[in-house]
Amino acid sequence: MFIFVPLSLIVGFLFPSPLREYTAWAPYLFAFMTFVMAMGCSPLQVKQAMRMPLVMLVTLMLVHIAAPLAAYGLGAAVYGPDSPYVIGFVLFAIIPLGVSSILWVGMAEGNIPLALTLVVLDSALSPLVVPAEIGLFFGADLSFDHWKVMKDLLIIVVIPTIAGVTVNHWSRAKAKAWSAPVAGPASKLAMFAVVAINAAAIEPFMNELKNDLPAMIPLVVLLVVICYVLGFAGAWLFRKPELTVTLLYAAGMRNISLGIVLGLGYFEPKAAVPVVISTLIQQPMATIMHKLVAKFGIGRSSNPPQAGEKAV
Repeated sequence: MFIFVPLSLIVGFLFPSPLREYTAWAPYLFAFMTFVMAMGCSPLQVKQAMRMPLVMLVTLMLVHIAAPLAAYGLGAAVYGPDSPYVIGFVLFAIIPLGVSSILWVGMAEGNIPLALTLVVLDSALSPLVVPAEIGLFFGADLSFDHWKVMKDLLIIVVIPTIAGVTVNHWSRAKAKAWSAPVAGPASKLAMFAVVAINAAAIEPFMNELKNDLPAMIPLVVLLVVICYVLGFAGAWLFRKPELTVTLLYAAGMRNISLGIVLGLGYFEPKAAVPVVISTLIQQPMATIMHKLVAKFGIGRSSNPPQAGEKAV
């Protein structure tokens, strides 16, 4: 993943003309990725995670209230509130939690069922949350078709999510493993294609943006760090080691592929630039956080888990 996403961006910038012809495919490729992700989540896991409503509520409040406020403040302070770049900063903060956060939670010995349920739930809520927050932050200053976004998110996120969880249930959790030899590589190829196609779509505008990039890159890095800090602060409230890394990655990582699709589909290309830059930052930052977690023993309990603890 560390090399995978930057490579897909490079391909998009090197071969923009042929890839731009497939721009309309991006939402459907993303829907397939969502379906494959959701096949790994069972209704039972959702039910078990729902036994921790306060943890889920705090996480979603950090992601959809604290992080967007920080993103808006950061963008407006540097570029002014009317800049399309501010839309991009806010868009990064309000898009659903990143699927890859589940992998990092697993590697850091966090609560995988909780992480998976948070991703699925946040994805399912996105048709309501994303348009509402865009309207809240930018209101009448931004021409934005809320109903169309809700409908599109319903098609490319919610329906595939429900379908994936349903398939998991009907197959007694065997579908994910059974389909993995095909669905796993196909999902990665779909992600590669989504990022490359959308990189190709913004390539014509890169020349006029090049003067802004040196200042924007550290700002995006700062925003990503802020999101991780918010997750760590939220986990501190519960004082449970396995929740620390779970909330750390849940708050720190976003579904950037969806952010790029929305940024280019509903706003001017400049709005997508912060989200595109974040594709270069998200996985390296996750690697740094993983090393910090390992170095300082964050998220590892000194006591063995009690019976039944892993079920939550």
